[in-house]
Amino acid sequence: MCHPVIDVHAHLWAADIESATEALPGRAEQRRLEHRRLGDVSADVGASQLRSRLPLLVDVDQRLAAMTAAGIDAQVVSITPTQYHHWIRDPAAARELAHLTHEVIAAHCAARPEQLVGLGVIPQQFPALAADALDDAFAHGLRGVEISTHAPDPDRGAPIELSDRRYDDFWVRAVHLGAVIFLHPWGCTLDDRLSQWYLSNSVGQLVEHTVALSHLIVGGVLERFGQLRVIVGHGGGYLPGTMTRADHAWRERLDARTTPRPPSSYLPQLFFDSLVHEPAALRRLVDEVGYDHVLLGSDYPFDMGDPDPCGRLRAAGLEPRAISAVAGGNAARIGLAPGPRPVTLSSTDQKEAT
Repeated sequence: MCHPVIDVHAHLWAADIESATEALPGRAEQRRLEHRRLGDVSADVGASQLRSRLPLLVDVDQRLAAMTAAGIDAQVVSITPTQYHHWIRDPAAARELAHLTHEVIAAHCAARPEQLVGLGVIPQQFPALAADALDDAFAHGLRGVEISTHAPDPDRGAPIELSDRRYDDFWVRAVHLGAVIFLHPWGCTLDDRLSQWYLSNSVGQLVEHTVALSHLIVGGVLERFGQLRVIVGHGGGYLPGTMTRADHAWRERLDARTTPRPPSSYLPQLFFDSLVHEPAALRRLVDEVGYDHVLLGSDYPFDMGDPDPCGRLRAAGLEPRAISAVAGGNAARIGLAPGPRPVTLSSTDQKEAT
């Protein structure tokens, strides 16, 4: 069966979201934190880039033209992570913002439903609201949600990690709905240590993925919820190629043996996008996790993305069936192709997720 070429990592900007958060308590404080994490130079470059690329983030026709130029048939659209706004400390405001985000993304995708598929968000700083927000995303016709690697605690405690048992109801609902969870960080907690030379992104994003995935694996989330459909952006950060150390800790230390199986055995329950920037790196990722667990991702339209993900895929030297799977077959298999959404996992996925 031939599948459309599907880019699972593409973003949208919503002015309505910024307007809705502008006057909320904590907005100025969050801006100062983000500026400190990025550093003066990178903050200025980022603001300039957003202005210059804004039409690509909001205009459907420009999005479709860019897709055609890149050989992309369909895109999975998620909000720009700077618009998570997990700093909001009022549960009602956070719930309403998620609802607004779903309206914006659904309206954008409705302009070309045969090519655009949407993902929503959850108020991740309030785990008790996450399952209902996922329901709301599905009520808007979206296929799942984009989440960050952690959330700030509204009570100013330690960051809320994905292994927090308060998310269990959310994971249960995600499995029940067959929802796709797209893991994409915003904000690395290493803060000032990465505030020069754009290390906040080039290093920080990958660190965040690695820590978050460790919480999902070592924290037992994937053991308890084996049928989750989690896509990890940026090729999974540093984790896929370094699981041997986690396995060693699992074998040698009782405090690290939190799951019945070694950590690396849970990799087949995850999916990873192809955004690793070089054909050789993409080939290594495929070798590490299997071609049936890599999906095409561009990070459209940002400069840390790839304007030609199909070309990068072809240059990786993979066999034809692997190219077909990464280009679109895997995304279609987990319910991200435009059109009717499959409700249950395939028999192959059921076996892999147990």
